Amino acid sequence: MEKIQFKKIKEAKGLQPGETVKDFSAVDLNDNVFTLSEALKKGPVVVIFYRGQWCPFCNKHLKTLEQNLDKIYEKGASVIAISPEKSEFLKRTADKTKASFSLLFDEDYKIAEAFDVAFRPTKFERTVYNKILKADMKNAHSDDSEQLPIPATFIIGTDSKIIWRHFDPDYKKRSKVDDIVKNIP
Repeated sequence: MEKIQFKKIKEAKGLQPGETVKDFSAVDLNDNVFTLSEALKKGPVVVIFYRGQWCPFCNKHLKTLEQNLDKIYEKGASVIAISPEKSEFLKRTADKTKASFSLLFDEDYKIAEAFDVAFRPTKFERTVYNKILKADMKNAHSDDSEQLPIPATFIIGTDSKIIWRHFDPDYKKRSKVDDIVKNIP
C-alpha cells in the first residue's frame, strides 16, 4: 500500500499575482452554495484562508475584517473566508467573530490545494492543535488527514486573476485591512 505524501508547510507556495484562479464552488455555514464566477460578476473578491474556529489568531483576524468590512465594500469587493471545517464548526467561527461575510467549507481541501496553500502540520503541531486548542481536526474536516491551509489572503479581480496576495507560512502574520483596501482596484 502506497503511503500518501502530504505537503510540508515550506512546500506550499501559494498562487502568485497575475495567475488565474480556477472557478470553484463551496457550501457556506447555512448550506448555501457560493460560486466564485458568480461573485466576480459583481466585483473583486477577497479570499481569506483560515485554519479553524479553534485558532485564536484566525478569530482575531476575521473579527478585525468584520469590523472594517465597510472599507472593503466601498471599493466594490466582497469577502469570503475558507476553512477545512464543516458547517457546524463554521457556525462556531461566526459566533466567535460575528462574521457577516461568507464562511465556506473547503471539502477535501480542494480550494486550498488549488491555491497551493494546503499542508499537513507536523505530528507535534497536530497534537497541540487537537489536545490543547481542541481543534478536533479528524471530526471537523472532511477526512482524517488533518491538513490545514496557510492563512493567506488573495484579492481576485473580475477577470479571475490574482491582483494581490498576503502569503506567510507564519500563522501569526496576517493581512492588514489597510493593505487589502489599497490593493482593491
